[in-house]
Amino acid sequence: MADQKHDLVVIGAGPGGYIAAIRAAQLGLDVACIEKEKALGGTCLRVGCIPSKAMLEASELYYEAKNSFASFGVKVPAVQLDLPRMLKRKDGIVKSLTQGVKHLFKKNKVTHYAGHGTISGKNTVVVENAGSRTELEAKNIIIATGSNVASLRGVEMDNDRIGGSTEALVYPEVPEHMVVIGAGYIGLELGSVWSRLGARVTVLEYLERILPGMDTEIAEEAQKIFTRQGLEFRLGSRVTGARVDGKKVTVEIEGVEPVKCDRVLVSVGRVPNTERLGLDSVGIELEKGGKIPVNEHFETVTPGIFAIGDVIRGPMLAHKAEEEGVACVEQLVNGYGHVNYGAIPGVVYTNPEVASVGKTEDELKEANVRYRKGTFPFAANGRARALGHTEGRVKILAHEETDRILGVHIIGPRAGDLIAEAVCAIEFGASSEDIARTSHAHPTLAEVMKEAALAVDGRTLNM
Repeated sequence: MADQKHDLVVIGAGPGGYIAAIRAAQLGLDVACIEKEKALGGTCLRVGCIPSKAMLEASELYYEAKNSFASFGVKVPAVQLDLPRMLKRKDGIVKSLTQGVKHLFKKNKVTHYAGHGTISGKNTVVVENAGSRTELEAKNIIIATGSNVASLRGVEMDNDRIGGSTEALVYPEVPEHMVVIGAGYIGLELGSVWSRLGARVTVLEYLERILPGMDTEIAEEAQKIFTRQGLEFRLGSRVTGARVDGKKVTVEIEGVEPVKCDRVLVSVGRVPNTERLGLDSVGIELEKGGKIPVNEHFETVTPGIFAIGDVIRGPMLAHKAEEEGVACVEQLVNGYGHVNYGAIPGVVYTNPEVASVGKTEDELKEANVRYRKGTFPFAANGRARALGHTEGRVKILAHEETDRILGVHIIGPRAGDLIAEAVCAIEFGASSEDIARTSHAHPTLAEVMKEAALAVDGRTLNM
């Protein structure tokens, strides 16, 4: 007989899991959430999105103080890096937010179980923690266990000199030379952090381009900007191994001389965290790549067991997991839940930021979709000039006949915030003309979006 009974048990307290638990509680369910880590919030909050953004912001301020403040008429004495203080600030932000999730559970009467959750039957989950064992009975179960850092054949991570993003957020000193394997979101963000703090950074990428999946034109512009900032890119590089020798690492690359460095960040993607979940006990078989197959309502082949976030199809993004968590429980309770996957943005929090939503130009060409393109540079925007950040542009792709917005791609200051307007436009089926005729406050960065929309029809006003 079960020790406790609940309407819903959520396994995992990351962005997808804790949001699903809270929304289900709001809808009147008796909800429990299981988390194996001591702190709530998942990888994103504890060792991913939030701490990396804290380090990105801090490193940008440090770089600006050293290199740009004088041009604003601000004289600063010799700028010094206090890395321990920077890391302490990051940790403080994380602690505050994890405590915030704990408070939200209490506020919404979500029962929190600490430990590892394993499905032992269609309606049962066992929680194990430090020798204790609690059996839960649930009408429904949601798997929201997130993902782990993907490994690379021949590269053995020692979680010190060779590690993933978690290790790269706590280096005790600035590496003299850092190698980043993988030119995706995480690699470029953390590579740029340590580059700004003084490290020489070499990015090794297997493909012949950076930011796979992003619009090619925008990715090429990003590479030029990052190169000017000091990042060294070696594209078409197949890493075959890495070995630690004292405090140095030798990275072996097929066909060329190895690279010697102080630290290695392995950033070649993430894999679903589905180990020890007991999926076999309920007849759930994983897809290629380790993801859990679900239907349009996030339900697995076993009725009453659902999955969301990084463990199912689609991009591994925190906000995607959140939307799925809400849609899943609303479908469960009210009979309707929906996620528009065509309106899920992606953001790279480098400087300048890179943001994207909808179709890329490459995808439209491949699908033979006729479109018109409008672009506008931040260099022609008054607010960008006042900020001293003028690199980049907004690109809008609209259907040639209907003018409906198909995709928006931005590289420039605060692109991650600006993309929200484009997401809203796509969600509501807006045309480029709709954005062009919408009043945008002056002077703001958002005016670049309006001008790009005007450019679709060839009638920009400020260039």
